[in-house]
Amino acid sequence: MSEVFRWFVGLDWARNQHRARVLNAEGKSVAECDVGHDGAGLSELCDWLVEITAAEPAQIAVAIETPRGPVVETLLERGFAVYSINPKQLDRFRDRFTVAGAKDDSRDAQVLGDSLRTDRHAFRRLSMDDQLIIELREWLHIEDHLKQDRTRFSNRLRDQLWRYYPQANQLADDAAADWFLDLWEQVPTPAAAARVSETTVRQILQKHRIRRFDAIAALAILRQQPLHVAPGTVEAATAHIRGLAAQLRLVNQQIKQAEQRLDELCAAIEASAPGQICGQHDVAILRSSPGLGRITIAALLAEACQPLRQRDYQVLRMLSGIAPVTRRSGKSLFVRRRYACNNRLRNALFHWARAAVQYDAVSKRRYDALRRRGHNRARALRGVGDRLLFVLCTMLQRQTLYDANYKATQIAMTP
Repeated sequence: MSEVFRWFVGLDWARNQHRARVLNAEGKSVAECDVGHDGAGLSELCDWLVEITAAEPAQIAVAIETPRGPVVETLLERGFAVYSINPKQLDRFRDRFTVAGAKDDSRDAQVLGDSLRTDRHAFRRLSMDDQLIIELREWLHIEDHLKQDRTRFSNRLRDQLWRYYPQANQLADDAAADWFLDLWEQVPTPAAAARVSETTVRQILQKHRIRRFDAIAALAILRQQPLHVAPGTVEAATAHIRGLAAQLRLVNQQIKQAEQRLDELCAAIEASAPGQICGQHDVAILRSSPGLGRITIAALLAEACQPLRQRDYQVLRMLSGIAPVTRRSGKSLFVRRRYACNNRLRNALFHWARAAVQYDAVSKRRYDALRRRGHNRARALRGVGDRLLFVLCTMLQRQTLYDANYKATQIAMTP
């Protein structure tokens, strides 16, 4: 907030064409233009802003809704000060200019520029992400999308089995697992289950190290009395499953590759020079925290790199949905869950807290205490996640690894 800007630009971005509006320090509109979303158009926008204002890029502040993308990266590369704001906040600022709810690109650009001029504290200053962070974020999104595809294909496979072979669904909670696909290929129908040998099934279970049941128990399930279906149903369903199985095998392989790449990128960030991406030991500290696995670490680094670098506990808990929302008016007081947050961070914190409760005694005691107070499971896990975030920020500030016996050690060292 110590920087003084002479010019403010509101940029209402779109997929094909962006509207830019320039305001001076008094809030008077000076000029506006439309630019295309291509290399020439964005370069023309930067040149136009410098020409209209006759100022250096560092003296021009640009307000935009999206926090990343080619528009933001182009402006940052040219040296402009770029600020981002949540679209919901922008909608509230729009009420200053029209009570009738009118909305158009020019008005939105004006609202962005003038709001940045008067309420800069409501905006977030953007900076260029490191190459490794950009790649890590993209691989995290790839892995997330692949898992969504896996779930969709798995549900379709179960639906087809339900048509003619429901007993097969009893064998596995995860119908997309490679061992289940191998077993289905050997035993695709109830008729095949009656003919297959026990040795064939045993070899599949041993190959994938399945110990929940043996070949005899698996065959006993598969050889249950079959359904009576119309002629052609079995052939149609097996043809559908055969295509789904091929897609699932490919998706399973791609998920493994994505997870391997996430590990490589986290290791590269850990080995990077101090101060470039985060602190020298930040990734090592994350790895030492109880319950933090590959995907959760990647989500924290990719989606909250700047708050982690700043050790900003309050921003982290808001971005991840841990911080509750309080509504107080007169004698009424309501505290509810925060829904306006980063969904990937929220899911990462949920799984982090869930794993920590299983492996960390302190987290387990915290969870049990919240449950005894009447909180449901999700609310108790958010409480555990809040504590874990505070501990993580403290460890990052002190550059120390997690120590489950920290308090006991401090007491023992006290004379």
